[in-house]
Amino acid sequence: MPDQIAGLSELRGDCARCFGLCCVALPFGASSDFALDKPAGKPCPNLQGDHRCGIHTELRTKGFTGCTVYDCFGAGQKVAQVTFGGQDWRTGTKEHARAMFDVFPVVRQLHELLWYLTEALGLPAARPVHAGLRRALAETERLTLLPPGELAGLDVAAHRQEVNVLLLRAGELVRAGAGGKKGKGKDRRGADLMGARLRGADLRGASLRGACLIAADLTGADLRGAEMIGADLRDADLTDADLTGAFFLTQPQVDSARGSAGTRLPTSVRAPVRWAAGG
Repeated sequence: MPDQIAGLSELRGDCARCFGLCCVALPFGASSDFALDKPAGKPCPNLQGDHRCGIHTELRTKGFTGCTVYDCFGAGQKVAQVTFGGQDWRTGTKEHARAMFDVFPVVRQLHELLWYLTEALGLPAARPVHAGLRRALAETERLTLLPPGELAGLDVAAHRQEVNVLLLRAGELVRAGAGGKKGKGKDRRGADLMGARLRGADLRGASLRGACLIAADLTGADLRGAEMIGADLRDADLTDADLTGAFFLTQPQVDSARGSAGTRLPTSVRAPVRWAAGG
């Protein structure tokens, strides 16, 4: 899977090549994740003139936890450097800035699909659909390179639906060989498992697609080969859990959870620094 890992590494945000687009284009409301309200198109008050965050090392203590679990999957640098040729939203016209802000969320969705498609192509069990996945990957990449006007009007939902058919099949193929005691993973798609007590649970090969696992206790749980696409892991406890081989797991999901030095993760994601202290 070396090629896929290399491909996934390019689908991570590179703030040095962006113009702080997530800090301007996206809206957020005052909550446990954000300390204040901010409408779309208005720069966050913490954004500095060099497009860097003025409280980056203090985001959690300052009430901006939501920022610490966000990743644009590389869409920021794509929009900044490719779609708009390196022209800053600060120095361009209002129309230029508005177009950039409209395009960024679209490309972010496309780049998230690129992440899943790239990972799926590295799953041997999904080989029967690899040809379709490669075509979908090429088409999704093509869409990210459209001119700003076409990107802004793109029906991303329709494209996502087409890609999802392939990802669903890929997930079924992978989970078929990663089941638990009965040789078949549990189907927990869309399940409401908020706060669930799943300590030490055998969830090998389970489908947790779209499951709500907010604040769930997954301490020591066996999640090997589980499908994690869309699972909400905010404040879930993954202490000493084994997610080896879990797939369609993204960095934002991992960053939103709690874990420990004993938590085992797939190579496509990395453990947050705070996990070393059990946070």
